[in-house]
Amino acid sequence: MSEPAASPEPAASPEPAGSRPDSTRTGPGRLLVAVYGLFALSASARAAVQIATKFSHAPVAYLLSAFAAVVYIVATVTLTVGSPTARRIAVLSCSIELAGVLAVGTWSLADPATFPDATVWSGYGSGYGFVPLVLPVFGLLWLRRWARRPRTAGTTVTSAPAAGRGVAHDEASTPGQGAADVVTDGRT
Repeated sequence: MSEPAASPEPAASPEPAGSRPDSTRTGPGRLLVAVYGLFALSASARAAVQIATKFSHAPVAYLLSAFAAVVYIVATVTLTVGSPTARRIAVLSCSIELAGVLAVGTWSLADPATFPDATVWSGYGSGYGFVPLVLPVFGLLWLRRWARRPRTAGTTVTSAPAAGRGVAHDEASTPGQGAADVVTDGRT
């Protein structure tokens, strides 16, 4: 008696398993992206209004708010993309953000006259509940977590048999293997 043909399961992503393109957008990464997006929006709106309406009052503070907005936008986009290159740019933007929060926070406390109006980073982000101080730390930790994950050897399951178990084959597999149980090692 022949076994009924199993319906093929959806094929795996054609990208190598080691690329993890959505790694920064999963789990806590989603919250991180959402908070960065919120800060990108609020810092951009704040800087735009301040620069358009009263730039001469506190130009340093308003330009720093605009710079912070750009950093938040870059971090949001690169964390959302999640590719290896985007993650490297995200590490750079989170590092710049952390350095900016520390520098502007210290500067705003040491010389309050330079900051007649607060920036996002003034007082280490005290006007925003210190979220600007801890956000880049969490961002860097999240990115570090993904950088340290072990990469797979590049084996990709394209579909599995009905029993739910795939069998890995390399390029030297038997010539008669069916399309339903093909597993490639990522080489072309």
